[in-house]
Amino acid sequence: SYTTDTKSREENKKTLENLYSLSVDITKIRRVKEWVLLQDVAYVKEIAGILQEMGADETTVASIIEHCPEAILHTPAEINSQRALWQLVCQDAKQLIKLIEQFPESFFTTEYQENQKANILFFQELGLKNNIITRFLTSAPSIFYNPVEKNKNVIETLQRNYLNLGGSEANMKIWILKLLSQNLFILLNTSTTIQENLEFLQKNDFTDQEVLQLLSKLKGFIFQLNSTTMQKSILFSKNIFKCSDQELKQLVLKCPALLYYSVPVLEERLEGLLKEGISIAQIRETPMVLELTTQIVQYRIKKLSALGYDIKTGNLECLNGTKKDFEVTYGKIQSKKERPIFNPVAPLHIED
Repeated sequence: SYTTDTKSREENKKTLENLYSLSVDITKIRRVKEWVLLQDVAYVKEIAGILQEMGADETTVASIIEHCPEAILHTPAEINSQRALWQLVCQDAKQLIKLIEQFPESFFTTEYQENQKANILFFQELGLKNNIITRFLTSAPSIFYNPVEKNKNVIETLQRNYLNLGGSEANMKIWILKLLSQNLFILLNTSTTIQENLEFLQKNDFTDQEVLQLLSKLKGFIFQLNSTTMQKSILFSKNIFKCSDQELKQLVLKCPALLYYSVPVLEERLEGLLKEGISIAQIRETPMVLELTTQIVQYRIKKLSALGYDIKTGNLECLNGTKKDFEVTYGKIQSKKERPIFNPVAPLHIED
């Protein structure tokens, strides 16, 4: 109803006046969501007033409305309810307004308030810290739109599988919380997907202990996969590395990326490494290098080459890890290179 027949309708003059008074850039709104300006009822002043009450200055209010114009179509009652909800997990008004400015669409989706509240309380009972819950709210708000039973079901499936795979009751809570904080998108999956993926690994001769190990290493990525893509990736790796099922299993345990990256991604990364003169044998020895994009690998090789480090004969371990890990490795190689090759205070043994 918002988008049909917009040309025959006129922009709401009162809405425009109120937006001008708040220094909102109306051309931005016209460009992306002009339909907002055509609505008969808008609560510009009221919404601006609530945001100012929370500590937003004029610039922040204008920025929020420009990025999420539909905010002005919500009633003050809806926004006050949403404010009360988010205050359950925000330290103070300052943090709340900062989150609204960064993620206005998440805040101004008010249709699922009952579900949002039930899910917030469920996650708090589960033991998730409020800063993790706010990350959920802003980055994956749809998790909160689900009925709480759906999220409970996924968590219960994870708990049941953890215990079935030999995990201990004592560690289960810590394991679940760590998994959720590493990858909150797990909750967008169904419990059936989780079950199918775990069964796939067991059918491929991974022991319960190994599956448990993979669950922790994959940081939840396993729940976003399906058996077809995993099967293709496994076959691709087996052909490339020319290894037995047992050897392949060890490679996957070392580098779970061999499971969760699709064949085209693995192909592109392998090709990039081979172009740099790196051998398949080296990659097989250090498969974790496939977790890095081709651009990162090229950049790191270039930096190491400048120090005289030959990656073709060296160890690929020095390429691995996060940016911080690499900087530490690079620093060690650099200081080793700069170190004098002899001890200047040691006596010189000169033959007569």
